Amino acid sequence: MPISEWIQVAVLALIQGLSEFLPISSSAHLILPAQLLNWEDQGLAFDVGVHLGTLCAVLVYFRHDLARMFFAWVESIQGRHSADGTLSWLVILATIPAVIAGFLFVGWVETWGRSILVIAATTLLFAAVMGWADMQRKEQRDIGHLKVRDAIWIGLAQAVALIPGTSRSGATITAALMLGFDRASAARFSFLLSIPVTIGACVMMATRITSGQSILPLEMLFTGAVIAAISAWTCIHLFLKWIARIGMMPFVIYRLVLGVVLLLVYFNLPELA
Repeated sequence: MPISEWIQVAVLALIQGLSEFLPISSSAHLILPAQLLNWEDQGLAFDVGVHLGTLCAVLVYFRHDLARMFFAWVESIQGRHSADGTLSWLVILATIPAVIAGFLFVGWVETWGRSILVIAATTLLFAAVMGWADMQRKEQRDIGHLKVRDAIWIGLAQAVALIPGTSRSGATITAALMLGFDRASAARFSFLLSIPVTIGACVMMATRITSGQSILPLEMLFTGAVIAAISAWTCIHLFLKWIARIGMMPFVIYRLVLGVVLLLVYFNLPELA
């Protein structure tokens, strides 16, 4: 395979891994190199591969938490309740709005939501909302104080993030901050929520792969998945380590700059719009 295709796979996988869990919108970052460099779509198989990579990263990082939550969830079914069991049920509850929204609006999003103008607008709009939430935060509660009402509101925010440019992690962390949670707990719950949503996205994309579709060689798919996994794990580790100290403002500023760049691309390169 040409070296240019390997470079393309590596760059897109790295972008996916880094932007999947940061509140900066992976869709906004994936559209720029594709449009500006005129890169061909790598296809659904590649999308599945890099999403599996990011899924493996979050599963490995939270493996101990997930093990406790799973066994506590099983015990809760048997009538023995605990904090970890309750957290498991709240993750499930918060996932439901995104599942419903995905079934109802995925066609609309794919048809109308992938233009540079839409992504630029949502990138800028949610930068402002994220910045406001971070400045107004109360940080009165941690993840152990999560209630059903909180899970529903955060789940609704995750559903809104189906709109490209919004950022799933950005929307869920912002909602949690508005509800009074500290930054670290907001980020942790957001990452736990990413697991069922990513699994669902992988399954949905895999079912849409057709036999006649161009599929990358397995070694390129594997490479993309590994790069996405390593970059995503690193991103999760550093974000959780620094979020309480640095807050959301660096990402707000970054989103504002990115949104302006996208608008410049849209209005100055209309053939790409």
